[in-house]
Amino acid sequence: MTEYLINLFTRIISSTGYFGIAFLMMLESMVAPIPSEAVMPFAGVLWFSGKMSFILIIFFSTLGSLIGSLISYYIGLYGGKPFVQKFGKYLLLNEHDLVITENFFGKFGDKTIFISRFIPVVRHLISIPAGTGKMNIYKFIFYTTIGAGLWNAILTYLGYYLGSRWTELRKYGEMIDFILIILIIIAVGFYIYKKRKKMSMEAVNKKLPE
Repeated sequence: MTEYLINLFTRIISSTGYFGIAFLMMLESMVAPIPSEAVMPFAGVLWFSGKMSFILIIFFSTLGSLIGSLISYYIGLYGGKPFVQKFGKYLLLNEHDLVITENFFGKFGDKTIFISRFIPVVRHLISIPAGTGKMNIYKFIFYTTIGAGLWNAILTYLGYYLGSRWTELRKYGEMIDFILIILIIIAVGFYIYKKRKKMSMEAVNKKLPE
């Protein structure tokens, strides 16, 4: 299945160029099961072969990411949870994953939009709770553009580096995802530990006689 999708994505990019990249990354930033690790590296290969420009690759891929994220943002803003519960299954939207993403957004706030671009699953869904929470649209656009642009650039460079051996990037992409997930778990664990420690100290202080 993975091999089929990779071949499909490469055919789309080969036949439609930069607009194909923008279209796939738009879907990737919504709820479609399109991993950026299977899209951007091939663009890097085309850059390596001189068929594409790095600047235009990043421009169109980031534009696609932003458009897809804005669509999801407004789904969250105007539809909210009722929309997800009613139509989520038709949009390949897992409500359980959305709940996890909402909790993640609730703990880390606006900067989650930037951080999430590097986290699998979360990056597909994070724009919905941002809309539901009525995050400032200008901050949303800023963090989305910076995060998506950086992530797209990293994958494009990896594709360029691997050249014609770009399919090997799946191995590296999965490794990067795993490392990022571990780092996020550690960060969340540390945050919870500090929060509980602070609450314990406050409880002790309340009990002490004045």
